[in-house]
Amino acid sequence: MKSLFDKDTNRKIIDRINLLAPERKNLWGKMTVSQIVTHAQRPLLVAFGDMKLKRGLIGILFGAMAKKSMVKPEPFKKNMPTSPQFIVKNHGSFEAEKQKLIGLVERFTTSGPDGITKETHPFFGKLTTEEWDILQMKHLDHHLRQFGV
Repeated sequence: MKSLFDKDTNRKIIDRINLLAPERKNLWGKMTVSQIVTHAQRPLLVAFGDMKLKRGLIGILFGAMAKKSMVKPEPFKKNMPTSPQFIVKNHGSFEAEKQKLIGLVERFTTSGPDGITKETHPFFGKLTTEEWDILQMKHLDHHLRQFGV
């Protein structure tokens, strides 16, 4: 599976992010491209330990079971539900938010596996560094495919 820690893979994701533009329409889902460039930052912030979220009852009950299917090689399915903390209602400038997202993606290679939090994921529970990487890679790919890039 591709890894955001790999410089070439990381660069390809950034190249795809750079193809996003405010006028791009989604192929599925409800979020606009402006919402997505902000939304996609939040799981990365959780992975780095910069955004702290409490573990809810649903995650405690079902997180480990859901994790098994989410870390498989298959891409995420269309129209999956998102955590309420990751729903974007108000967002900043498209270009500024896109640059923040790119900076977070670049941080994967600059900080490497040591930059990933050791804290428990708020939904999936305990994750290895590889599982954090897989989830971030698949999440970014999912939303880039959502906008045809």
